[in-house]
Amino acid sequence: MSFSNGLTPRLKPLSARKSAILSVLDVGTSKVVCLIAQLNPVSEGEALKGRTHLARVLGIGHQRSLGLKGGIVVDLEAAEQSIRQAVDAAERMAKVEVRSILVNLTGGRAGSQSYNANVGVRSGSVSNGDIHRVLDAASAYSVRPGRAVLHALPTGFSLDGQSGILDPAGMIGGNLGVDMHVVTADSAAARNLMLAVERCHLDVEAVISTPYAAGLSALVDDEAEIGATLIDLGGGTTSVGVFAGGHLVHVDALAVGGHHVTMDIARGLSTRVAVAERLKTLYGAAISSPSDEREVISVPQVDEEERDVANHMPKSSLVRIIKPRVEEILELVRDRLRRAGFATEAGRRIVLTGGASQLTGLPEMARRILGSEKGPGQVRIGRPLGVKGLPEAAKGPAFSVGVGLLVYPQVAHVEHFEPGAGSVYQGTGTDGYLSRMGRWIKDSF
Repeated sequence: MSFSNGLTPRLKPLSARKSAILSVLDVGTSKVVCLIAQLNPVSEGEALKGRTHLARVLGIGHQRSLGLKGGIVVDLEAAEQSIRQAVDAAERMAKVEVRSILVNLTGGRAGSQSYNANVGVRSGSVSNGDIHRVLDAASAYSVRPGRAVLHALPTGFSLDGQSGILDPAGMIGGNLGVDMHVVTADSAAARNLMLAVERCHLDVEAVISTPYAAGLSALVDDEAEIGATLIDLGGGTTSVGVFAGGHLVHVDALAVGGHHVTMDIARGLSTRVAVAERLKTLYGAAISSPSDEREVISVPQVDEEERDVANHMPKSSLVRIIKPRVEEILELVRDRLRRAGFATEAGRRIVLTGGASQLTGLPEMARRILGSEKGPGQVRIGRPLGVKGLPEAAKGPAFSVGVGLLVYPQVAHVEHFEPGAGSVYQGTGTDGYLSRMGRWIKDSF
């Protein structure tokens, strides 16, 4: 398992001029989705902002997720089975054999840290070597015992105290600084996810944080630039990504999601979990409407002889169960963002995605709970954008993460991983042959 220095595997950058076949795996608590797509280079005018390729889906497989709880693997064998079946279905449809795959990680207590570092400029004007040194200095802080680094994203450079510089190469100055946003997760959670995938005889090319993937797929045009908070409401987890100035600046995740709403319904209405899921999907709402008392729904309940007995009740009984749980999830998100210092920016523009975001009335509730002091912000449902060949059923918010994983290789080149001296060169696309040569020389002499 490739997992050195607390780093998950690094993805080789995608050539802007070449086509590639890519396989990705969205491993969630409620479903596992495998997408196989061809990435074709497109000219700047034809692609969405920040993308170099257009993905055309060749194969899709999705399977009920087993062996996961709160986004982490709790039963290796069951998780392996779900992954194997999803990959197998996608392979058959695409007529392609999958050998390596990109996978997302939602659980494992995702965390964000920001670091800054400064170095002296050696020759008066900033060289690529100076940029490398300052990035190395910032990423040297990032590796912590028991934590796996998923992303190390430079969010801006400064030169002699002047911040907001996008690319300092060739500029004149004496002191170069960088701000780095590092996304980490528990090592054990990342290792067990990779192990479940590798047991299916697949190589893991990279592990991507779920809210980052969802944002890459569902944010439009300038949303990441202006500032937006993406909330991915999954089955077992709710994950949050804050984007500003075109960068991912904060990540968080809670082990509570749509499945908790289903369980509340099953308990509250004394019915089976499968029935509760169906009632939530067909009639569920996060806000009450005047017609709820008049609208009657049929809730099958089990009698002593294990037979289903239809019980009729007003829809308002269902809404009364759903509403407090959804409020609780959104209030937890709000409190976590407040503690991290992102409450004001976060409330201005909110994009809800993931399967549980389709609940009627959720945008209105999110606007009320997450709005900033300056008033409620804009809230919309985010769907996967800029991808061809998705079947109609996969065009909804539940598939944003899977499509975002197809976008990730187009932006992976901005990341920088090199945890200090004495470690294997990990990083910016020039690893591979050179690092192997370096290791061979070091080991041989």
